[in-house]
Amino acid sequence: MPKYLVTASYGPEGLKGLMQEGGSKRRAAATAAIESVGGSVDCFYYAFGDDDVVGIVDFPDAASATAVSLMINSTGAVTLSLKPLMTVEEVDAAAAKTPSYRPPGS
Repeated sequence: MPKYLVTASYGPEGLKGLMQEGGSKRRAAATAAIESVGGSVDCFYYAFGDDDVVGIVDFPDAASATAVSLMINSTGAVTLSLKPLMTVEEVDAAAAKTPSYRPPGS
């Protein structure tokens, strides 16, 4: 199953909810959303800095990942970003390909 790096930042309303409910309940809510489309959570951490949450999740496909991202971001309480992660073997396979490309103006 494809893996994604998840980063999220709470907006003011999201922070109020986090303070009221606590981290465990917000992790449970995120996990339930991911599992509702057939995904799973590998790890979930709170952090300091630009990102309040970082984690690794599995989604069955890009449409499922997008559905969760759209649903969570549409609330306005949290800004979620997903980045697909690749295995070393997938990078090796990509490096072995020779795509054809003409740069602009050439």
